[in-house]
Amino acid sequence: MTIAMSDGLPLPRRLLAIGALGCGSALVIIDGTIANVALPTIARDLGVASSAVVSIVTVYQVTLVMLLLPFSGIAERIGLKRTYQAGQIVFTLATLLCFFAESLPFLLIVRAMQAIGAAGVLSVSSALIRQTYPARQLGRGLGINAVVVTSAAAAAPTIGGLVLAVAPWPWVFACTIPPALISLVLGRWLPDPAPRLTRLDLPGAIMCAAMFGLIIGGAESFVHGDSPVVSAAVVAAGAVIGWFFVRRELGIAAPILPVDLLARPIIALSAIGNLTAFMASMTVLVSTPFRLAALGFTPAQIGTCIAPWPLTNMFVAPLSGVLSDRVPAGILGGIGMAVTLTALALLATLPADPGLLDVAWRMALCGSGFGLYLSPNARLVVGSAPPHRAAAAGGLISTLRLTGQTIGATLVAALLAGGVGTGAVPPLVAAGLALVAGLCSVARLRPSMRSPDIAEIREEVPTLRQPR
Repeated sequence: MTIAMSDGLPLPRRLLAIGALGCGSALVIIDGTIANVALPTIARDLGVASSAVVSIVTVYQVTLVMLLLPFSGIAERIGLKRTYQAGQIVFTLATLLCFFAESLPFLLIVRAMQAIGAAGVLSVSSALIRQTYPARQLGRGLGINAVVVTSAAAAAPTIGGLVLAVAPWPWVFACTIPPALISLVLGRWLPDPAPRLTRLDLPGAIMCAAMFGLIIGGAESFVHGDSPVVSAAVVAAGAVIGWFFVRRELGIAAPILPVDLLARPIIALSAIGNLTAFMASMTVLVSTPFRLAALGFTPAQIGTCIAPWPLTNMFVAPLSGVLSDRVPAGILGGIGMAVTLTALALLATLPADPGLLDVAWRMALCGSGFGLYLSPNARLVVGSAPPHRAAAAGGLISTLRLTGQTIGATLVAALLAGGVGTGAVPPLVAAGLALVAGLCSVARLRPSMRSPDIAEIREEVPTLRQPR
């Protein structure tokens, strides 16, 4: 049976595939943040220092960033569905091993295994969404996925706190097993386009992982107080590897680092905007709790103030996704960043003695702006890529998101170390980043960078293998 990409999967198979993708995206996002609330408990039970237990979070993040693009390249050759399902299996098995963790080194190994499985899932999620939905509904599909991701990130701390209230810390990780099993079962109905019969660029995959791992790992090492000389040397080593890696990728037909896609100005601008937007959002989300705590807010009040951001995003993201199927992403992104800049300026000029409402409505405005920007931006990147490079485009989006979030968190740590992280400086820094994202979005409105319309992306894809 041959299915045109413009028609997506037939109903009801499409609904089952959407369920699989939703569960898969939710579990890997929850697992990336749910451990935060359990860190003090884990440190106490395992008898390790608080500074050391933070590595449970960072090892997950760094491993994910290292592997997303290499796994996207692997997926194009072995199959999107196979990569997704294999990632789910690895993730589930690694999560089960958390029950046997009695030392920090063993738990770090298990967390790295979880990240390997999560990388398999995230590296192909956007490509599978493109194959699942009709082309005219691609923005809607990415918007729905954005809601799942945002909701999962918002719910993770609450879920973790509830689990710790009634069970030991290993159950914090185990709560992701049910959606993993559901996603595995429903994954039977995922689209399964024929893989490309080309050779994997293994040296390129290794260089890609080393580049991201060394640069991000070295930067985090520096802000956490390790030797500046050693940290700088690690970052420099990653930069050197990156220079040779990019030069090498320029001469490859289907590179691990999608330089062929980034050579398209509309995708390059979208990528820069995506990176800076996530840097801006993470800068605000990480710095605001410290600022509010300095103003005398309790932890419960801080959570109440921040909650409007993801809650607003849950409504705006799918709406902007639907609109992106009809309205150019450059317009939606420009409006979204204009709203964000206004909100960030208001956050920077909070009253000297703000109340809950003073902060909450500003955070809601921030969530609206970012929600209006990110879904259309993702739709443009995925929709502009050729069908056989959809996995690479999806891997690029996920890599930019994680890299932007990591850099944003590292930036806040540097601002805190410099003594300016609890005032108006972080929102102003975020505003500068949001301005870059907005300018990138508006620049895409030039006729020479017109976004492809639906007729241009209704290309046929290889035959989809039906589930047995």
